[in-house]
Formats: sequence, structure tokens, C-alpha cells
Amino acid sequence: MKKYQIYTILALVLMTIGFTIPVIAYHGMGDKIKNEISLPSYVYPIYNLYTKIQYKNHLMAEDVKYDLAKMIETRSEIGVPSLPIWYVSLEAPNYPKEAFPDGIPVYFHVDGYSGDVHEMNTINHYIGMYPMEHGGNVERAIAPYYLLVATICMLLYLYYDGKGNSLLMIPTIIAPVLFMSAFAGWLYWYGHNMQEWGAFKIKPFMPTALGDGKVAQFTTHSYPTIGFWVMMAMSILCILAIFSKNKYLREKKEVA
Repeated sequence: MKKYQIYTILALVLMTIGFTIPVIAYHGMGDKIKNEISLPSYVYPIYNLYTKIQYKNHLMAEDVKYDLAKMIETRSEIGVPSLPIWYVSLEAPNYPKEAFPDGIPVYFHVDGYSGDVHEMNTINHYIGMYPMEHGGNVERAIAPYYLLVATICMLLYLYYDGKGNSLLMIPTIIAPVLFMSAFAGWLYWYGHNMQEWGAFKIKPFMPTALGDGKVAQFTTHSYPTIGFWVMMAMSILCILAIFSKNKYLREKKEVA
């Protein structure tokens, strides 16, 4: 097997397992749960498998937090199963470590959120900020199709040696940049569109996109998590595949 094929297959596996399968399998399921519509049987094992290592509120019963059917039955907070890309947590005096060991954490995914989203929205309302679900609707809606196209493009790259073949890797290569651009852009929008309903008035601001910050009496933490590093690995592997394949095709042409 040639080097470019190895690089491409590795990127393809990471994309498929980490993002494409869980995003497409769970697409539209959140709305079905809200509307109390039955889910396809395949959704339950996929969700349970992918969220086994993801954050769940420590107050949630152990027999509930790893079982989607029980989570729906008990009306627990349900996130999306794809790999989380970014992590944001808030700490404040009214959320003591003893009761909230992780602060108030929320995880950003390409297709939605997980973590203590309801509590975060309560805090956002307190300072006059829109709920999290208000933003990124277009990005979340197109995520399944973007991932599917990127996956197909990588498959095609394995077999297509014609002109412009490198363009097939662009969707995967630029994925981290697209996510960070959307993430930072929406943070700016939220921080500069404060509403009058807030009990605590603060001036427009740029929420911390990376690192630690301060908002009113809240300490914020914002850092990449496993999904971002997987996305970066996919991007690097695709770049290596392009250089490797270009070298292979040049040598093949010279021999011919």
C-alpha cells in the first residue's frame, strides 16, 4: 500500500468513526425526542456507545446516564453523540466545587451541544445573553451533509489521479479553520447582542475563545477537547497524503 493511501485511509477512519457516523445517525433525533416521536432502533446503541466516555452531569443516576432510553424517560438533558470539539466551563461563588466539581461545563460539537446546556442558558439569561441554541443553526444543519461530502471526497481521492485531485481533500483540511471561525464569530455575536432582560447589565464584550477569562462574577475556561485534536489529525493526514501522492505521480510519470 502506498503512503498516500495509508494517510488517506487513516484520515477517513477518523472522520467516519469520530464524526460522520454519529452525526448522520443522530441527525434530526433531537427534534424527535422533543416532540415525543419514537426513534429508530439503531440510534440507541450508537448514542450509548459514543457518549460512554463523554461528560454527564454528576447528579444524574448511574443507570440513567449511559442509557438513552432511560434518559428520554426521565427527561434528562440529552446532547449529541459526536466527538466534542470545544469545551467551555463557568465557575462562580454560587456554584461551589463541592456541589459542582466541573463548574458548569458545555461541549460544542459540529452538530450541537452536550453538557449542562440548560444551566448555561440560565446563566446567559441572567446577563442578558441569548440561549446557546439561538446561534449556529445553519452550521449545525449543514454539518451532516458537509461531513458526508468530505468523506466521499476522501474515498474518491484514493482512486482519482487526474488533474485537481488534491482539491478533494480541501473539505477535510479546512474543517478546523471553519469550526474555529464559526465558533469565534458566534462568540462575538453573542457578546455584542446583549438584551434588556438581563438582571445584571454588562457592556458588550468578546467572550474568551481560548484560555481563561472573566465575565461578571464568573470565571470562564475555554479549551479544545478530543474532537478538535482528531480534526487536526485528519487535516494533517490529508496534507501529508497530498504531498505523498504528488510525489508518487511525478515519479510514475518520469518512469513512464
